[in-house]
Amino acid sequence: MLPALDEAAVGQWCRAAVEALSGARARLDELNVFPVPDGDTGSNLLHTAEGALAALDAAGPGEPTWAVVARGAVLAARGNSGTILAQLLRGLGDQLAGQPPADGPAFAMALQKAAEGAYAAVADPEEGTFLTVARASGEAAVSAVDRGDDGLPDVVTAAADGARAALERTPGQLAALRDAGVVDAGGAGLCLVLDALVRTVTGVEPVRAALAPPTHHHRHEHAPHQPPPGPGSEVQYLLADTDEAAVERLQRRLAELGDSLVVVGVETPTGREWNVHVHVSDVGAAIEAGVEAGRPHRISVTPLAPVRVPHPVPGQRAVVAVVHSDGVAELFAAEGVRVVRAGRTVTEDDLLDEIVASGAEEVAVLPNDPELLPVASRAATRAREAGREIGVVPTRSPVQGLAAVAVTDPERRFGDDVIAMAEAAAATRWAEVTVADQEALTSAGRCRPGDVLGSAEGDVLVIGADPVDVARDLLDRLLSAGGEMATLVVGPDEELGAAVCAHLSAVHPTVEVVRYGGGPASLPLQIGVE
Repeated sequence: MLPALDEAAVGQWCRAAVEALSGARARLDELNVFPVPDGDTGSNLLHTAEGALAALDAAGPGEPTWAVVARGAVLAARGNSGTILAQLLRGLGDQLAGQPPADGPAFAMALQKAAEGAYAAVADPEEGTFLTVARASGEAAVSAVDRGDDGLPDVVTAAADGARAALERTPGQLAALRDAGVVDAGGAGLCLVLDALVRTVTGVEPVRAALAPPTHHHRHEHAPHQPPPGPGSEVQYLLADTDEAAVERLQRRLAELGDSLVVVGVETPTGREWNVHVHVSDVGAAIEAGVEAGRPHRISVTPLAPVRVPHPVPGQRAVVAVVHSDGVAELFAAEGVRVVRAGRTVTEDDLLDEIVASGAEEVAVLPNDPELLPVASRAATRAREAGREIGVVPTRSPVQGLAAVAVTDPERRFGDDVIAMAEAAAATRWAEVTVADQEALTSAGRCRPGDVLGSAEGDVLVIGADPVDVARDLLDRLLSAGGEMATLVVGPDEELGAAVCAHLSAVHPTVEVVRYGGGPASLPLQIGVE
């Protein structure tokens, strides 16, 4: 059992929460009847937690874990419940970042204050919701400390038990929940997050009764605090280049336009940003209000009415690939591949949306990044639930993805085609030339910021000062084991590509060379050897 919640434990909790929400996403979506029955609470909570985990995985050395988790959650937050979860995590971060590892009393006080902050972030809070469950968890944690059960395992267990008890009471607090025969979906998601914390601290999974499914559909015809009758939309965006006074004016304006208003701010390396969420009928006015307050970006507009997922077209086949630059996207698109453009992070929702948008019954997914393999697997599981046949080809680099695409054959059985793509990818050794952004100990020795690194299959083999020299050395090492073809994806430095091609022509004249441009600036050269 952990006596205190240190930074490593916070990371373990974040990962455990993502796993718990991923496993329960469909059930939470099914429970979602408030504030609108749009069936996306589980998906939104998972997307938010995945954003926190992605930020943590990408964080540089020395960054406080609590601050990174809070920033990742706020910037990735989606939907009403997701944005409130982000505020709760931000509240914990405000109290615990930069402090010694949190013991029982420290965590109890932080959780209570974080719940209070979540209430303050919501313009029109309702009882019987996520907020009620969050407040109960904080109160239960503080009560445990007051009665002398102040060890961290006792405190987090009390918080999770208090949350679950409050969740069971939510149908008696909201008519929408009572009529549908369910507990609050957002509160249920928070209970899973707190149970993940208990498992992280104690090593024991809490025993809970299964959540009951809705007894019947509920339309919310006359429930209070709902969007006005007629078409309505959920509007969400990040807001930068603003200040507290402008945000306050924005909150007042959006409160006039709609409801379910949640505004959460967080510090980022480029300044404070705000995640703004509201349900409105006038989408344009909500976005214009953001423009008046600052610089809105990552704007999303989602109809509040449930969207029916289209049935796939029998026999139709598609390939979906993740790419990290516009140039590489064009390479895949030219081969008829649907692409998901990677930004700060790629979520299973991003992949699932593209799979569904393809309309195909059979879809091969190319993650093209080792870190995205589990994300692609989760998206595939959800797509199978929607009646599609999915094959995840374990490509770890775009050059492996290109090799897989080259062997696709629509005349083959889908399963056989996926196997052929996987075999082609596996037969392609992949390598990269990158520039170190921090000091680190690698398998080739210590590197410092600005050093050029040549890596193969994820392991650094060469460290140098000149990209051309490193690329030549790296290729020689790769081809020493044999190879008939080298595929090069070159970044903005065209001279690097020309020098490498000249080296291959002179030193390895029997090797066929295929060169593409358009690689991202962060990867000066990507190499595939078959």
